[in-house]
Amino acid sequence: MWKRIYALMIKEFLALMKDKAGRLVLVGPPVIQILVFGYAATFDLKHVPYAVYSEDRGYLSRDLLAAFQGSSSFTLKAVLHDERRVAELVQSKKVLMVIRIGQNFSADLARGGTTAFQIIVDGRNSNTAMLVVNYAGTIVKAFNENLAQSHGRAMPVRIDTRAWFNPNLESRWFFIPGIVGLLTLLITMLVTSLSVAREREQGTFDQLLVTPMSPLEILIGKALPGFLIGIFEATVVVLAAVFWFKIPFLGSVLTLYLCILIFLLPAVGMGLMISSIAVTQQQGLLGAFFFMVPAIILSGFATPIRNMPEIVQDLTLINPMRYFLVMLRGVFLEGTPLHLLLPELWPLVAIGLVSLAIAGWLFRNRMY
Repeated sequence: MWKRIYALMIKEFLALMKDKAGRLVLVGPPVIQILVFGYAATFDLKHVPYAVYSEDRGYLSRDLLAAFQGSSSFTLKAVLHDERRVAELVQSKKVLMVIRIGQNFSADLARGGTTAFQIIVDGRNSNTAMLVVNYAGTIVKAFNENLAQSHGRAMPVRIDTRAWFNPNLESRWFFIPGIVGLLTLLITMLVTSLSVAREREQGTFDQLLVTPMSPLEILIGKALPGFLIGIFEATVVVLAAVFWFKIPFLGSVLTLYLCILIFLLPAVGMGLMISSIAVTQQQGLLGAFFFMVPAIILSGFATPIRNMPEIVQDLTLINPMRYFLVMLRGVFLEGTPLHLLLPELWPLVAIGLVSLAIAGWLFRNRMY
């Protein structure tokens, strides 16, 4: 019995290794996944961009700011002289944190009293915001220890933290809008990546070729169900986010659905590209999985894109999920109007048109 099992096992290994696609599945995806997870999936923050708005010119405030500048965790991007620029820099994501020091900071400490300074953090990504607050707290703790040794006072400086767009730093406010994009991509990719492959596997693809429909008409007929199912899936998740999880929705419903429709262009295009190449449904599923996992990891869904190596950050520019998550969180948490989302909308349109064009070309060439 064991000889027969051993012989069958050897036969399976030989069949797998003879198949070029099988060898690729064994080696390619694991290598790519470990590289993506190893470099992109990190919660450590480096070079956090921040700005300073200080109304104090004393030496103690300069010492505190020098401690932040000397830290490898922070990178100074701007020194502000107008309070109105604080909101502009945070809303545009040019900085993650603003340090605001009042005009009596050094004077209060010199008199032997205690004082506070304010840090304003971008709370849209609650995990990142909490890390920033913790990093800032570590620097202030070291500053207090040095000050206590020289003046004999304990904890003279305290931090007054204010998180914008997510005052309580609730993680669900950040993750659940992202799940709208994740599930929309997942379902749309699965539906479209299996559509043409299913026809080939079931032997009905040849029947399509003898119908009066042109290749373009068949392609559109395969794409539209993906659009409709994607819209339905996004609607279900949005309703659950707003009414079940109580995530604040500050934007326009029209803006949200326009963003969803534009995002579905590249999602359907990528799915049809995979389906046009795949011969079986199993290959279609593997192709969809091969695309979706890196797309989610490189989207900023869980870990900030700015933490990734520069070459990986450049790679995210062709990832439709990157732009869609920015739009979702902007519409949900900030009420971002449509005209401010144009920097994210036009790359989605470009990626969608290119992917649909490639899918159409692959579809026509695989038909003939």
